[in-house]
Amino acid sequence: MSPPEPTFTIRPLEPADWPAVRRIYEEGIATGDATFEIAAPSWEAWDAGHLTTCRLVASAGDRLLGWTALSPTSRRSVYAGVVEEAVYVAAEARGRGVGRALLEAVVAASEREGIWTLRAGVFPENTASRALHERCGFRLVGRQERIGRMPDGRWRDDLLYERRSRVVGLGR
Repeated sequence: MSPPEPTFTIRPLEPADWPAVRRIYEEGIATGDATFEIAAPSWEAWDAGHLTTCRLVASAGDRLLGWTALSPTSRRSVYAGVVEEAVYVAAEARGRGVGRALLEAVVAASEREGIWTLRAGVFPENTASRALHERCGFRLVGRQERIGRMPDGRWRDDLLYERRSRVVGLGR
């Protein structure tokens, strides 16, 4: 028996999606294990911090279930194909394949844009995100110990994952 068809579609993120994207981001922040951020930024700040391409959402009708976007890791031209990936899934949609569909879609979109390395920082406690990234071809490359301090004074480690393209960046 084949798995059920997804009940959502992946499409480009549009500025009008921001309220729902922010809501999903805030749900992730509220878990305490998704990001060092303590509040969602304004649309203007979020927009300025992410590539204009490779911004995707998962939607079911008019309801957004998750989003993904890429941020540059450096202004240096040698790192033009290296980006940080973020993927967030609404609490109501977790465990339904939304994260995997988004991550697979952003991998494909990034390769079309000539990006050769996706990086992700994941808290060690975020076992769902760790498993998702590993299922989608990311490998653990290191651990940054006590790299960020939370507002409550607690230090957090960050696991560094990366996925190297099998398509982009292989030539000389």
